[in-house]
Amino acid sequence: MAGPREVTISYCKECFIKQQRIDELEGEMARLKAKLRYQERTAKEGFFGSSTPSSKLPVKSNTLEERTERRGGGRKGHKGHGRSSICAEEADRIEYVAVEGTCPDCGTPLNDKGTRVRTVIDCEPVRMKRILYHLERKRCPKCKKVISARAPGVLPKSLYGNQLLAHVAAQHYLHGDTLGQIERQTGVGYSSLVDAMHQLARRLKNVPGVLIQAYRKAPVKHADETGWRTDGRNGYSWLFCTPDLSIFRICKTRSSRIVREVLGEVPLQGVLVVDRYSGYNKAPCSIQYCYAHLLRAVKDIEKQFPGNAEIKTFVDELSRQLANAISLRRLDITDRQFKKQAAQTKRKIIDITRRQARHPAIQKIQDIFRGNAGRLYHWAEDRNVPADNNLAERELRPLVIARKVSFGSQSDEGSRTREILMTILRTLNKRTSDVADTLKASLDKLAEEPQLDPYKLFFPNDTS
Repeated sequence: MAGPREVTISYCKECFIKQQRIDELEGEMARLKAKLRYQERTAKEGFFGSSTPSSKLPVKSNTLEERTERRGGGRKGHKGHGRSSICAEEADRIEYVAVEGTCPDCGTPLNDKGTRVRTVIDCEPVRMKRILYHLERKRCPKCKKVISARAPGVLPKSLYGNQLLAHVAAQHYLHGDTLGQIERQTGVGYSSLVDAMHQLARRLKNVPGVLIQAYRKAPVKHADETGWRTDGRNGYSWLFCTPDLSIFRICKTRSSRIVREVLGEVPLQGVLVVDRYSGYNKAPCSIQYCYAHLLRAVKDIEKQFPGNAEIKTFVDELSRQLANAISLRRLDITDRQFKKQAAQTKRKIIDITRRQARHPAIQKIQDIFRGNAGRLYHWAEDRNVPADNNLAERELRPLVIARKVSFGSQSDEGSRTREILMTILRTLNKRTSDVADTLKASLDKLAEEPQLDPYKLFFPNDTS
């Protein structure tokens, strides 16, 4: 039997060197193109890509021409609602305005024609009142005890009345007015306002602890965090919220210790909706990842590799299903229809993310879905669980604006005061129509009976 034949391969040495050089140049060109795409994206979208806040965009596009051509006002044929009037029971004040008895032009006596009703909405300017109380004192002849009257609507040892405290707290911590603006409005000095808010927070320091217990029992919980500086040092403001309560924590760290402090160590019922930050992995309950963040990550790979047919197909298919999952619970359909459509959407997402892919960027996204299946589909099992963390992100936005205006807190006590009062006021804002009036009424009761539990005054109907 003949042995294997020897094959001699001949090649041109110069052609081989040229091909090597061509391969090097093609690789260099591919790297330069990728670098150029990154620089173009950074110049257009900022350093955080599609996650860059609008205020940090290096270049903002001009308004599109088709938008500038749109006319404002009501659409043609729209009936409109007009100015609504109120009835006598709804009016805070009813006034009768008379006219003179003779005609202003000819002097002829005028005949009575009844009245014409006109509704006017007005406001009273904020004016500070300096009140001097003479508090009567009497002595019991039997037990020799001296009884003294209390100033109404004023907390013990407080210079400022509850109406002023409620107004300042609501305007600053709820509506975002700066203390400088409130100082010009009220005439009370900046430092005095700061001291008054510190004193108020110390009186109410135990209220957030009770709200934390209610938060742990909630079937659907949300959490998010953002940067917050204290005395020039970097830190974070955490938000833990549900549709009817909000808890703020301002800390120096972003570690999972804060999550454990709020949620505790004991296993909890319900689902926590968060982004994919690893600090929430220690949460003692089920976790639902936010699809809005995942959708952004999916769309980013198409920007990173434009023109790639495989990536475009993958992004189009998966983006459509993620968007469907986010909007599904808000559709006007029955729970049975929701279950059916949710199961279909979930199955399509699983099919897309398990499909064999060649491109590494697609494989990276698929690995997220494959490795975290237990944290991605709670929305499909329970309609009350949203597929996005929009609630927490919207609620953090006023705090982000406050950070841009004030650059954070000036002291640790300032951070502590902010987290206490924001927790109380933003929770009240979810449960009552007038936060300032509710706060004042509760402080008035606390002034009359200092031993009362502030939590029961603020939230009397809470049975948690």
